[in-house]
Amino acid sequence: MYPDLSYLFHDFFGSSVDNWASVFKTFGLMLALTFVVSAWYVKIELKRKEEEGLLKATTKVIETKGGIRIGEILSNSVVLGILGLKLPYIFSHFTEFQQDPASVIISAKGNWLIGILAFLAIAGYNYYLQKKEDAKPGKQTIVVHPHQHTGDIIIAAAISGVIGSKVFSILENLEAFFADPVGQLISGSGLTIYGGLIFGAITVLYYSNKVGIKPIHMLDIGGPVILLGYAVGRMGCQLSGDGDWGIVAAAQPEWWFFPDWLWSYNFPNNVNNEGVLIAGCEASAYSETFADRTLEIEQRCQQACGMRYCHELEEGVYPTSIYEIIISLIGVSLLWIWRKKIKIAGMSFALYLIYNGAERFFIETIRVNERYDYFGLNWSQAQFISIGFIVAGIAGALYLLKYGKRHSEMLVDSSVGSETNN
Repeated sequence: MYPDLSYLFHDFFGSSVDNWASVFKTFGLMLALTFVVSAWYVKIELKRKEEEGLLKATTKVIETKGGIRIGEILSNSVVLGILGLKLPYIFSHFTEFQQDPASVIISAKGNWLIGILAFLAIAGYNYYLQKKEDAKPGKQTIVVHPHQHTGDIIIAAAISGVIGSKVFSILENLEAFFADPVGQLISGSGLTIYGGLIFGAITVLYYSNKVGIKPIHMLDIGGPVILLGYAVGRMGCQLSGDGDWGIVAAAQPEWWFFPDWLWSYNFPNNVNNEGVLIAGCEASAYSETFADRTLEIEQRCQQACGMRYCHELEEGVYPTSIYEIIISLIGVSLLWIWRKKIKIAGMSFALYLIYNGAERFFIETIRVNERYDYFGLNWSQAQFISIGFIVAGIAGALYLLKYGKRHSEMLVDSSVGSETNN
């Protein structure tokens, strides 16, 4: 498949693989797209709920202290100083950056002289501008609509989600973490979706409540957003071949009328370099270098195949990422259609919990994942969490049917209020 854009461009335009475009990893790009589409959905739904009278704008007082704002000068200068530190090093060590961008970015490697000079130059320029501006102390009251918090909500979800994903991944692979703690922490691989979901949800609900958006409304928005983001994220898994695939597929039945790759797929050029060498590689060259344990797998691939990602799975497996993309998009469509018809606050999120839990539980039965024996059950971590989702969703739906508030009972005063905890 396409571990990075160079492989995609190779298929479409015939350009070489592992060129400059290789720094753009498909999984990372799809992860970024996940936050873009999530922000779009959150924004339009916050607008809709304000128009329906369920949310309202708040006022915020901005205080200008005047004089020289040291904090602002430092924050702007640090960002550009880091660019001055890293960019020259990246240009002069591009091959190293291609192989592992994270290890270069999250390290002390860089041109410190240029970085320091850039920091001082920007700091001096900002100081000059503020001195020239000669700002006076004062206060300004502005109106903030709920949808204007979208950027902060997505950033909070992104940061806490990545942290949660990494924490859960480490818990699933403690042996690998203790063997290489730093490598596991800075690696872009090894992200567990439920960890990101739980950490992200807690952070977003806390922030939403802080800025006057009732958590129950944020939950109703969050269900479809999570499914939509999950679908886009799984596209990245499928394109890159990051190991989120199924078990070896059974023999394809005669009645199957869909494309063969929807039943089983070998994930050629997968980003993990798992499996056997793809056709066209000099197997003897690879086996000769394999004995040299100091050579990375990607270097061996380069010698034997002329590319960094030269493996495919020996046997076709179920492309579970594609199944989850399809199921998630169906779920998003249903919740989108029903969003105005469901009149009980919180019910959309309860339905999401049931749908997502059931989807993930059954996908895990044909997916490669670590299994754990608890209560006589041999399930993956995701399956145990999925059952919790289903139970919580059913219990929540029953509770809301009996005690939940209808939207008509939750209309707010349309007059602008102060931004406060709600």
